[in-house]
Amino acid sequence: MKKLHFILGRTNDLKDIQDSLASVYQIDSNRQLSAALQILRRTRPEFVFVDIEILQQAAAESSYKAVFQTISLVCPNISVIVMACPELLSEAVKIVHEGAESYLTYPLVPDELRLVINSIVEQTRAESELDYLREQVWQEDEFELLHTKSPAMKAVFEKIRAVAATRSTVLLTGETGSGKGFTARLIHRLSLRKNERFIEVHCGAIPDTLIESEMFGHEKGAFTGAIKRKLGKFEIAGKGTIFLDEIGTITPPAQIKLLQVIQDGLFHRVGGEEDIRSDVRIIAATNIDLKQLCQDKLFRSDLYYRLNVFPVELPPLKERKEDIPQLAELFLAKLNTFHAKDIKEVHPRVLEAFLAYSWPGNIRELENILERAYILEKTSILRPQNFPVELFTCPPKPMSDTINPSLTLSEFRKQELGRVEYRYLDLLLTKCNGKINATAAAAGITTRQLHKLMKKHSLVKESYKNKETPRG
Repeated sequence: MKKLHFILGRTNDLKDIQDSLASVYQIDSNRQLSAALQILRRTRPEFVFVDIEILQQAAAESSYKAVFQTISLVCPNISVIVMACPELLSEAVKIVHEGAESYLTYPLVPDELRLVINSIVEQTRAESELDYLREQVWQEDEFELLHTKSPAMKAVFEKIRAVAATRSTVLLTGETGSGKGFTARLIHRLSLRKNERFIEVHCGAIPDTLIESEMFGHEKGAFTGAIKRKLGKFEIAGKGTIFLDEIGTITPPAQIKLLQVIQDGLFHRVGGEEDIRSDVRIIAATNIDLKQLCQDKLFRSDLYYRLNVFPVELPPLKERKEDIPQLAELFLAKLNTFHAKDIKEVHPRVLEAFLAYSWPGNIRELENILERAYILEKTSILRPQNFPVELFTCPPKPMSDTINPSLTLSEFRKQELGRVEYRYLDLLLTKCNGKINATAAAAGITTRQLHKLMKKHSLVKESYKNKETPRG
C-alpha cells in the first residue's frame, strides 16, 4: 500500500480523498512543514502533497529548490506534488520547474490524484528500465574490444580464454589506463563464476589504517570508530571474483592475511578470532614492478609468487594503434547511448592525430578526450577544434602506416579522397583568411559547392579569420 502525506492548512480538503482512497493508499496529514518533516523521516512515504501557500512561506527566506532539498534529505526519493487554487496555477507550474514532480488544483478530485500518482510511477519505472537497458547495451558493446587488430592484444585474449575457466590466480600488469580493469571483468565474464559477484578493490585509494578492514572486515569494537561489525570485500564476494587493483600498495599486515587466504582459503575479521572460509577467485593488478618491490623488501616474495601464477601483461595503447579507430568508434557509441546527442563519427584529421600521438594515459586518456570533445561538439562529427591542441603537435604518420587493409579499394579511395579534400580546403581557407568568394575562386568552384564541401568536412570560416600560417 503506497503511503501519501498531505501538508495543508485546511484538513477538510482531505475528507473526500480519505473516504475515496483509504482502501488503496495509507494517507496521513499535517498542517505545518516543520512538524511534517519529522513524520516524513519516520514513515518514509512515496508521495508528499504540499499546499502552495505553505511552500511559499517556507521559500520566502531561501528558494523552492532549498525547500525540496530539505525534504529529500529527510526522505530521499520522495515525490513532491504541489496543491494550488486555480488563481495560483502559474506559480504552481513555476514550482514544478524548480523541482516538484507535478501539481493538483483545488478542489482535490480522487481520480485526478490517482492519475498524477500513476503517471509519476510509470515515469519512474520507464526511467529505471531505460537506465538498465543503457547499461546492458554498454556491457554488451564493451566486449566488442575483443575484435582487435593488434597481434599483442590477440595474444593477451588467447591467454584470457585459456585461464578464464580455471581457478588460477591472475596477475595483470601494464601501464595506468591500459585496460586492466576491463580485462579483469572479462576474465570473470568468461569464467564459471560469471553468475556470482565481481568485487573491485582499489587498494591504492584506501588508507593504510583501513585496508585490512576493507578487505577482511572487522568486529564491533575492534578499533576506535568500529561501532558495529562490518563485512569485508572477501566475505561479500562469496564464491565470485575479487579484483585487487594496485596490489603493490597494500600494507605488510594485509599482505600476510592475503597470503593466508590464497594458501589456506581462510581469513578472520579485524578484532575477531573466528576463521572464515573463502572460495573467491583472485585477480590482482599492478602498474609497478612487484619483483623490484620484493628486492626492496616492500612486498613479500612468497605473496608475489602466489599472485604471479598466471601473469598477463597488457600492452600500452602506443603499441596497439591499429585498434584506435575501433576504440574511438566504441567510445563514441557509448557516449551516444548515455546522452541525447547523435554524433556520427570522428573527423579524419582527428583520427590522423590519434595515430601520431604517444598516448601516455593510454585507453583511459583516449576515452576522456573523446568525452570532452563530445560535450563541446555542436555538429554531427567530432571536429579538431574540440580536442586538446597538443594532440596535433605530433608529426603526421607516413601514409603507409595509416592504411587499413580491411577496407576495399573503393572504400580506401573514398577515405583518402576525403583526407586530400580536407587538407586542400584547409590550406585555401587559411590562405584566404576564411573569405568564401576568394576561396571558391582559388579552388575553381562555385561558392555553393564550397559551402557543401565545408559542411562535409566540418570547416567553419570563422576559424580562419586573420590566420597567417597554414595549419598542419
